[in-house]
Amino acid sequence: MREEIEEVLAIPADDAVCVSGKTGEGIHDLLESIVYLVQPPSGDGSAPPKALILDSYFDAYRGVVATVRVFDGCVRPGMRMVMMAANQPFLCEEVGVKRPLEVPLEELSVGEVGYVVTGLKEPGLVKTGDTITLQERPCAEPCPGYHEAKPMVFTGLFPVDNKYYENLRDALEKLKVNDPSLVWQPETSVALGFGFRVGFLGLLHMEVVKERLEREFDLDLIATSPSVDYHVYKTDGEMIEVTSPQDLPKPERIEHIEEPYLKATVIVPPDFVGAVMQLLIDHRGISTDMVYLSEKSVEMHFDIPLAELILDFFDQLKSRTKGYASLDYEFDDYRVSDLVKLDILLAGEEVDALSFIVHKDKAYELGRGLCDKLKGIIPRQQFEVPIQGAIGNKIISRSTVKAHRKDVLAKCYGGDISRKRKLLEKQKEGKKRMKSIGRVDVPQEAFLAVLKVDDE
Repeated sequence: MREEIEEVLAIPADDAVCVSGKTGEGIHDLLESIVYLVQPPSGDGSAPPKALILDSYFDAYRGVVATVRVFDGCVRPGMRMVMMAANQPFLCEEVGVKRPLEVPLEELSVGEVGYVVTGLKEPGLVKTGDTITLQERPCAEPCPGYHEAKPMVFTGLFPVDNKYYENLRDALEKLKVNDPSLVWQPETSVALGFGFRVGFLGLLHMEVVKERLEREFDLDLIATSPSVDYHVYKTDGEMIEVTSPQDLPKPERIEHIEEPYLKATVIVPPDFVGAVMQLLIDHRGISTDMVYLSEKSVEMHFDIPLAELILDFFDQLKSRTKGYASLDYEFDDYRVSDLVKLDILLAGEEVDALSFIVHKDKAYELGRGLCDKLKGIIPRQQFEVPIQGAIGNKIISRSTVKAHRKDVLAKCYGGDISRKRKLLEKQKEGKKRMKSIGRVDVPQEAFLAVLKVDDE
């Protein structure tokens, strides 16, 4: 069969037209050959039903409607069916095909692609890649290749105005209908209010979902610094998965922490190999191989922590290679790392949305850079605002936002120095009282500053 198709495909277009004698009939012969030579879908029509879920959407009146491809048996309305991976039973209410409108049929048989009305009211129960079969007489094994999508990057999404919290929840539920890899759980922040901790497959997935939430659902969102899924082994032998810095146990209760590593590949012109190697060193990358594909391209293989990749690695890579580098990566494994939690204190109070988990060797550099950047973002208050970076109880960096001050010595044109000192002490006491009851106003740009801390 393959040789016959190749023989038809090998005929030049002009010759194919000439063979038939009429313009266009050569292409017609080609299509006819493909139809007759390519084997139709195979399957056992008498076996128990076995259908693969390709996609799904939610209908307000009929529940979740799944698009399926039938491999064995047939699917009819009224059948009691079950989704094998989710172990979710349902009653098949209707089957049909799209032409392009939905046309109901009596059954879907082997090889056909159509829709199945499940009647389920929870979109999260129907997952792409799952297998549908008969509940009483299931098939021997599900369709191969299905596994639960595990998120790798986590970030906090908070509405700018807390009154849109329910709108954000509804928007996430609607997106999950055709994106089963999207997971989230409610999260509360002292600085940002109520929001959700959302898990994504990667950076591109995170950017696309955030953009869809803002454009399609008209939401104004604040995204906190992205983090990854850490494996924290406690001193009592328990292992917990931590995706938020706020969930990290106290240092004295941690035995060691494992973080996810990636196998990454960068294709870059030879002139920028040195710049890329320096970037890898700065981001704790480990070079494993380097292959010269041609005179104009080099393929570099390396291992790098996922936490380093999600901050500013891609932006730095494009900047240092003038946009010529291309990056690809895949998950490798979890490895032990010396990680600590870096907290940011404003006026002595910890701001949970500005905390993140970082390697111990880079904690001072990142803490200093973040404090300096916040100093330029946070507006001056009526009292002095210290910005501190801390690891546990140890302060490792500090910047200070100076207070608005009134020139109380303007009226002291002369006299003893004790008069001036008395006025300054009076003002100092007033500032101290104001600081005890004052509240630091943090603009939205401060939460984005965590993503923009670079090596400058």
